Amino acid sequence: MSLNNTPSAERVHIAFFGQRNAGKSSLLNAVTNQKIAIVSDVAGTTTDPVFKAMELLPLGAVMMVDTAGIDDTATELGSMRVQKTLRVLNKTDIAVLVTDAQKGMGEYENNLVAKFESKKIPYIIAYNKSDLQKVTVQADNEIAVSAKTGENIHALRELIARQAGTLHNDRQIVSHLLNRNDKVVLVVPIDESAPKGRLILPQVQTIRELLDHEMIPVVTRDTTLKETLSALAEKPAMVITDSQAFARVSRDTPEDILLTSFSILFANYKGNLHTVVKGVSAIDRLQNGDTVLISEGCTHHRQCNDIGTVKLPKLLQKYTGKSLQFQWTSGTEFEEDLTKYRLVIHCGGCMLNEREMKYRLQCAEDQGVPITNYGTAIAYMNGILRRSLAPFPSIRQMLAE
Repeated sequence: MSLNNTPSAERVHIAFFGQRNAGKSSLLNAVTNQKIAIVSDVAGTTTDPVFKAMELLPLGAVMMVDTAGIDDTATELGSMRVQKTLRVLNKTDIAVLVTDAQKGMGEYENNLVAKFESKKIPYIIAYNKSDLQKVTVQADNEIAVSAKTGENIHALRELIARQAGTLHNDRQIVSHLLNRNDKVVLVVPIDESAPKGRLILPQVQTIRELLDHEMIPVVTRDTTLKETLSALAEKPAMVITDSQAFARVSRDTPEDILLTSFSILFANYKGNLHTVVKGVSAIDRLQNGDTVLISEGCTHHRQCNDIGTVKLPKLLQKYTGKSLQFQWTSGTEFEEDLTKYRLVIHCGGCMLNEREMKYRLQCAEDQGVPITNYGTAIAYMNGILRRSLAPFPSIRQMLAE
């Protein structure tokens, strides 16, 4: 997958924070050598966060983020901008705190540092406008720079790269569970909710990873799985299905072939499979009138038989026999107060980076609200979750506890 085609969720998110007129936008433009953000002497020029996918040497594919001034609290609109800035923290892999060298660190900057540390975000303090005020840095993650003259801009890039080196970028979706030359059948339903002329991101990423590791992906529809398995000279090492076809695919896949779903694989890939498996049994405790939040990380156009708004609610009502209430969120909309819900069911999170997905799960855990995901919930309600977790024996053991 080329750098230009690297999904946003797979890019290192580097966000610039600070007060208005500290030079956040100017410094971001200098670091990237591009005019990503609008620069003006007028305080508060940056309103909503600005996201720019690009290549930044020596890091590679990154997502650069410019944010509104953290001190813009005098008006209701300004306070809303600050809230949007703080939400960016939930997806930030590396934070660059830009402070005016003439003013130094103050209350706003110290509060941001406390937030970085509480969320365990690697951060850099960049004292901008060093051409106007000389600064003696006190720590390895501090640097004096000038967006105007270019002083230490290259050194700042190198410092960002060193911080990125502390991140774990060796995650794999499925190849670590298989061997070279293994055949893997990927089941892709084609119905009214399938995007025209393309595959969805989890399918594309999984196929590419299999090819990169010299494995043999075989793609078929749920309606032709039986014929596909019969046509193979030897049985595949694994069948991976879209969650919507879980029940049918389970019936058509012999028990001696590993079976799982893209959703379960991505939960493990993003480090939250343990949490979503632990939360799924809450389905059995739902009562009449309980509200379930169904949340998606993307904002796709919903079709008439959409999985989140139609199929999952129908399956939940049928399985529980209860009259349930449902609410939905999508994209960046994820409520901080989840206490009114008895269960949260999240999508696989392919459009969210690992940090934001973990943040959402942690929000639910901190508030004592069970959370699971689409594939885990569907497998559970179809009585095949234990089988679907066979590739992850330690997680599967949880079902017996």
